[in-house]
Amino acid sequence: MDPLSTAETWAREGRAVALATVVETWGSAPRPVGSHLVIDGDGLFEGSVSGGCVEGAVVSEAADVIETGRPRLLEFGVADETAWRVGLSCGGRIKVFVEKVA
Repeated sequence: MDPLSTAETWAREGRAVALATVVETWGSAPRPVGSHLVIDGDGLFEGSVSGGCVEGAVVSEAADVIETGRPRLLEFGVADETAWRVGLSCGGRIKVFVEKVA
């Protein structure tokens, strides 16, 4: 199932859901703009925004977005102090918008 269909299904089931969307890339980012990761309130997720480089950080931030209802724009890249921690050492940059959808 694709992440958007999963988000709809999980919302219909009454789960708290956040949707992460790649909104900007630069360099060797492994996923294109428009890629999605859907996360539920228990931390389960489907999809990908970076091919495994930043998914853990996005899931962690999504928990706060679900709790507060406040969306946020996450930025990762080699110019960012989190680059080495999350694994974008290949030289790319990525911006991911995370919003609560249910």
